[in-house]
Amino acid sequence: MTEHFTHINQQGEANMVDVSAKADTVREARAEVFVRMNAQTLTMIMQGNHHKGDVFATARIAGIQAAKRTWELIPLCHPLLLSKVEVQLEALPEKNQVRIESLCKLTGKTGVEMEALTAASVAALTIYDMCKAVQKDMIIENLRLLEKSGGKSGHFIAE
Repeated sequence: MTEHFTHINQQGEANMVDVSAKADTVREARAEVFVRMNAQTLTMIMQGNHHKGDVFATARIAGIQAAKRTWELIPLCHPLLLSKVEVQLEALPEKNQVRIESLCKLTGKTGVEMEALTAASVAALTIYDMCKAVQKDMIIENLRLLEKSGGKSGHFIAE
């Protein structure tokens, strides 16, 4: 089976894929990312002592907004009518990390992997932005697609 890039036309030019002939199906994607920080920074977030306010609530809203605007950020992405965007944040004190998991869902002609990845990324960036005055060497790591379902390519689950 020969693989080909769907966003490159026969002349080698970037283009937006025509999805008009595809069937509408329920499509869902989940992504995750981790933000590693000092124990003191994580404690400040968990205790709600941050002078800028609720870090998790702000990151959650930022992630949701980012998913809805992915098409404006990533060239060649389609604007999508998302039916659900969820961003969960979990403090992992034993690892000095915050785990962020996003979920995006719709019924449509194209997948929502980029929206899920963008939601997780921007939520992590928001944590960094809110906490950079306290700690500048936080690490955002291991962004990945966890699962996607729907569409012709079927179901994918990361190992």
